[in-house]
Amino acid sequence: MNPDKKIIINGLLDRVNASPYLIVIDYTGLTVQQFTELRNRLGAGGANCTVAKNTYMRKALAEAGMPDIGADLTGQMAYVMGDAEVFSAAKVIKNFEKEFKKPEMKVGILGNAILDAEALKSIADIPSREAVLSQLLATILEPATRIARVVKAKFNPDGDDSADKAEEAPAAESEAPAAEAEVAVVAAEAPAAEAETPAAE
Repeated sequence: MNPDKKIIINGLLDRVNASPYLIVIDYTGLTVQQFTELRNRLGAGGANCTVAKNTYMRKALAEAGMPDIGADLTGQMAYVMGDAEVFSAAKVIKNFEKEFKKPEMKVGILGNAILDAEALKSIADIPSREAVLSQLLATILEPATRIARVVKAKFNPDGDDSADKAEEAPAAESEAPAAEAEVAVVAAEAPAAEAETPAAE
């Protein structure tokens, strides 16, 4: 085997072994600028897009013991691999295709499973691990949040601070002695009024 060819195949083999997935895309019709943009978007999500001869990729996949997808590797193929989740890469490609009408996802490998184009598009709609964990956390915390709202409504129905109520309490208590003093004054004046009544007769 040509030494240069062996070096290229070994490089592809290293990438295949390091990636938990492989997505094959047909990039026919993409301009250089569009292809660069696709690479940049994939790179932001931890994926890379490699262009290689299909015969070289077939050889690398065979040496890696991957499922045989050789029959699908025809035409202008590019290979998407990465060290992150497949969901992110598939989503980038799907959104890019919606925007530019290309590239087209052809086939993929996830673990030991071969994925067709429809399966890859379905994977693109699955939330990322971070999104799933965030939704799960929100679900777990929801009962506690409801309990907190109920407790707050029960013990603080008007939304007043307890500190404000505490400040109002002494003022209310201070009014009580004043009211009692008025009653005492009225009671003291009552006999005087009764004493005046016989004189009038």
